[in-house]
Amino acid sequence: MKYSTNFHFFLMMTAVILSACNHSPMEQETSKPNVIFIMADDLGYGDLSCYGQTKFSTPNIDKLAKNGMLFTQHYSGATVCAPSRSALLTGMHTGHTPIRGNKEILPEGQHPLPDSIFTMAEMFQGAGYVTGAFGKWGLGFPGSDGTPNNQGFNEFYGYNCQRLAHNYYPYYLWDNGTVDSLPGNKGRNKEVYSPQRIHEHAIDFLEHNKDTSFFMFYPTAIPHAELVAPEAYMEKYRDKYLPENSYEGLDEGEDYRNGPYESQKESHAAFVAMIDLLDVQVGEIIAKVEKLGISDNTIIVFTSDNGPHQEGGADPNYFNSNGPLRGFKRDLYEGGIRVPLIIIWPGKIQKASRTDQISAFWDFMPTFAEFLDQPAYYPRFNDGISIAPTLLSQSNQEKHEYLYWEFHERGGRQAIRKNNWKAVRYNVFTDKNSTPELYDLSIDPGEENNLAESNPDLAKEMSELMLLSRTESQVFNFESVTYLNVK
Repeated sequence: MKYSTNFHFFLMMTAVILSACNHSPMEQETSKPNVIFIMADDLGYGDLSCYGQTKFSTPNIDKLAKNGMLFTQHYSGATVCAPSRSALLTGMHTGHTPIRGNKEILPEGQHPLPDSIFTMAEMFQGAGYVTGAFGKWGLGFPGSDGTPNNQGFNEFYGYNCQRLAHNYYPYYLWDNGTVDSLPGNKGRNKEVYSPQRIHEHAIDFLEHNKDTSFFMFYPTAIPHAELVAPEAYMEKYRDKYLPENSYEGLDEGEDYRNGPYESQKESHAAFVAMIDLLDVQVGEIIAKVEKLGISDNTIIVFTSDNGPHQEGGADPNYFNSNGPLRGFKRDLYEGGIRVPLIIIWPGKIQKASRTDQISAFWDFMPTFAEFLDQPAYYPRFNDGISIAPTLLSQSNQEKHEYLYWEFHERGGRQAIRKNNWKAVRYNVFTDKNSTPELYDLSIDPGEENNLAESNPDLAKEMSELMLLSRTESQVFNFESVTYLNVK
């Protein structure tokens, strides 16, 4: 027996009314948290005062730590830019993620994420979110499948190419698929400092989307070389970090502002000035969210894409930028991949809390999927676990069996962390089957004492895991690819 049309309509409307009584539209909308993901560029584990930096302070980022959770054992996706971002956005480590190295596509851009890959941004879109990315991309040349707009972002403003993002007074930036020319930077002029222009667009995105659910990805180019900051910030730190470190770069010619770094006579002051500007911008994001009245329903994440660099006059030893850790950017020792992570969510994440939960970039996709109640489309190789239980102070936190990284420059490098044991193998191109170095991070976080000789069975196990942890890639493999050192 079929219901009449009127009776069917009556039942449907009754259900809608009852549902509305139980869950108002406002309750339904605010049940999905906004997410702001701030990722610094080459910020070291020791470059924040809340992580032990003593030569300068980062009060606004410290405020995040006071109002949220600070992670002491969090890892980036890779030790350089593009693969780290790929690991973050795909939920896969560098043995599986499509982009495993910095491979440049001339004249502008990098090897693209394929259209077949499901990204974290697409997951947010599937949950009804507006998505925006503001900063440095590096995952696909203009017009390719790998551009931000083709990988789940409704809006993008910033650098498409990480090589061009070396220069902070560029001739243009990208506004979605359109070039936004910056005539004030013509020649050697310096009118528009790109991190400030990009920041303005990010603040506008928050304002325009305050009444809906949004995901804002903020991959700032600070504090990567070149080391340069607006004069108002340089004035604050000039002559305060002596003896200064001078860098002679490229100041004219065809390649000027096309990747090579400009000269800087005051590298120490410039580095601190850039960190200060970054901290101010984080503070402005926090203040904007509070002013819009959405702070209680907004998760803010702050982290870095890899360890501190040594380029363009940067002096990480002077600032103790890697804290107690060994190595820098491009290393797979802890200093190259262990990075700051702070997350706040008012009323949900305990204030001023700390955790030693071992986590990595590929954990964010399943974590946000759980918060959104949105089943993530897990590709064949999804390597992350949800850290939601840690953030919400629950006792049922799953642990990684192990974490894996690989790096395709400087002879090829691999690393694995399993519980407190860390294995590192360098010169993979020469001998993939060599015995890895072995460190007990529980007593040796600085990786000073190689214990491989006294633990041969464990060293062998770690070697076998390295072989099992990766799939072959036609583009990124240890046998034949030559990588341009573009970042």
